[in-house]
Amino acid sequence: MADVLSVSQIVALGAHAMHGGEEEEECNRAGGSDSYLKLRVASIFVILVGSSLGALFPILAQRSRWLRVPGRVIDFAKYFGSGVIIATAFIHLLLPGMEALGSSCLSAAWREYPYALALCMFSIFGIFVMEIIAIRWGNSKLAALETQQDSAKSSIRNSAVSMVKPDEKTYEGSTAILVRELQYAYPPSEDAESSPPSFNDSPLAQLVGTAILEFGVVLHSVLIGLTLAVDEGFKVLFPVIVFHQTFEGLALGARLAQMQLPTRYSYVPVVAALIFGVTSPLGIAAGLAVRTMYAPGSPTALITSGVMDSLSAGILIYTGLVELLAHEFLFNKEMMNGSSGKLAFALGSVMLGCALMSLLGRWA
Repeated sequence: MADVLSVSQIVALGAHAMHGGEEEEECNRAGGSDSYLKLRVASIFVILVGSSLGALFPILAQRSRWLRVPGRVIDFAKYFGSGVIIATAFIHLLLPGMEALGSSCLSAAWREYPYALALCMFSIFGIFVMEIIAIRWGNSKLAALETQQDSAKSSIRNSAVSMVKPDEKTYEGSTAILVRELQYAYPPSEDAESSPPSFNDSPLAQLVGTAILEFGVVLHSVLIGLTLAVDEGFKVLFPVIVFHQTFEGLALGARLAQMQLPTRYSYVPVVAALIFGVTSPLGIAAGLAVRTMYAPGSPTALITSGVMDSLSAGILIYTGLVELLAHEFLFNKEMMNGSSGKLAFALGSVMLGCALMSLLGRWA
């Protein structure tokens, strides 16, 4: 019986060794799929058009006079986009990050701790702390500026009043008119202390929030392009990613269209939309260029994609839940005090965007 067990153990060890060797070979196998090569090249331009149009449409629709898109459509795109961003964070980023960092191609140490979740949480708190610092710094600068402006206004009023005091008969002249105009233009603020200037609505705050959102989306788009260039399931993946990038572009574009910036910065939303439009095509081009050397299952590739996906997931989770949902609903008096129909329309749009993007996660 001992001899039989010994033989069984030898056979099992041999099978395990063969399986381990095959698995190691599969993990380090370089070279993406060469199937549909011409279509993969064409996908660069198809996705470039889809992503760019999706991101640019809300911006151009809001600025164009001849397009005349109803406000209801713009609102739908904005709320639908919020749902898309949230679903992207959980389904298209966090889950792939967990799978990559928990792969059997990595050492056992990577599977002893949920590193993807830890990195996602680190990203959330990192963005949170950065935003706190930015808001505190911005509010202090605005408060200082407000103080300087109040001092300047007070000085102007005093100077104007002193000009008319020596001769009250001239008060009805041009100087008196100047005084009245100054008092009308700069009325004393009764609730200045209760309503200090806020950094949240400033152009800089909008730029910071949008940059954070774009950074997370762009990282994800590059990885998607790289995957599409080398993945064996291209035939199924291609149409799904076209819809995926178009929806994601629509989500980003709707947010960019809502930015209220000075005229000299009006180009920023358009540039941001174009940057998003080219990221996935660049990822596809890079993947096709290195497809003979790139090993998707290698430890280096898995760690890189897993870390980037996890960090991007944290960025989009924070942006989607705090910057978009909380600000658009909980902290928005117009929404909270508005009609039930308006609230239902907004919530339904968010859930529809989340549901459709989650459904696409079945294939991509």
